[in-house]
Amino acid sequence: MHIAILTFEGFNELDSLIAFGILNRVREPGWRVSIASPTAKVRSMNGVVLEAQASLRDACEADAVLVGSGMQTRDVVGDAALMSQLELDPTRQLLGAQCSGTLILATLGLLNGVPACTDLTTRPWVEEAGVAVLNQPFVARENVATAGGCLSSQYLAAWFIARLEGVEAARSAIHYVAPVAEKEAYVTRAMANISPFL
Repeated sequence: MHIAILTFEGFNELDSLIAFGILNRVREPGWRVSIASPTAKVRSMNGVVLEAQASLRDACEADAVLVGSGMQTRDVVGDAALMSQLELDPTRQLLGAQCSGTLILATLGLLNGVPACTDLTTRPWVEEAGVAVLNQPFVARENVATAGGCLSSQYLAAWFIARLEGVEAARSAIHYVAPVAEKEAYVTRAMANISPFL
């Protein structure tokens, strides 16, 4: 089971790395989570440099793809050569997008007729792409999910885990990362956000 987190230049560390950390709480044989980028290294919006673990081609062949966000997402969607490499398919993959990553899914035509979540900055651009934006942190329809706000990445990660490994695996992953003395509250909130969409 390969989950690729698409991570582009100017990426938001919270979106890509919180999901990466939570998804890696699953310790099943064959479970693999990777940072997938168009280049060997990408620099975050705050100067953190990551080495890619997978290519865009690898991501297109993954079982699930989470599209991260960042400060240069509008440049990404404006790059026809780059976008043409993103052959994502919700009939064979779980797809999720975080904040401005939603704009990438919208531009690829993967949100046609599907309402989405995104951050407040990206909202007008997603709406310009013809997608209705909801005022909530998470939504999913069939194999496509979107989330809005950096810390809603925990909901995307939990949804991926619940869909791929089951609800108890998702609860366990959120429980592991939640603050001490607040674990049950975190698990309850996460599951309340994703359960209607499982």
